[in-house]
Amino acid sequence: MNHAKKVDFNERQKAAAEAKQALLAKFKPKPMVTAAEPIDRAARLAAEREALRAARAAEREASQAARAAAAEAQRLAEQRAQEDALMAKRAERKDRKQLMKMDAQQRRAARLALYAKA
Repeated sequence: MNHAKKVDFNERQKAAAEAKQALLAKFKPKPMVTAAEPIDRAARLAAEREALRAARAAEREASQAARAAAAEAQRLAEQRAQEDALMAKRAERKDRKQLMKMDAQQRRAARLALYAKA
């Protein structure tokens, strides 16, 4: 306590009451500032949900398209492999027939040569 100011009881009581009023004023509700345009929270929430649904649907469609493209690529690769196997089989058969034809011609030529000598 500062004795130089000579503060009496009434002044101290008045200062305490003012301090108490200031503390209570902090807890009083402040006047609300109203928005110029009211916020429609339900509409905003519905719009956000719809945007999320659209994003998920687009993601789902992209995923399905990617899977379909991968399946198509695999199908084409299998088809190419089958065609290559068929072409290889045909080439092998063609070579075998040509060898058989050449062998038959050699045997015939040998047989004719044998009859020509005799």
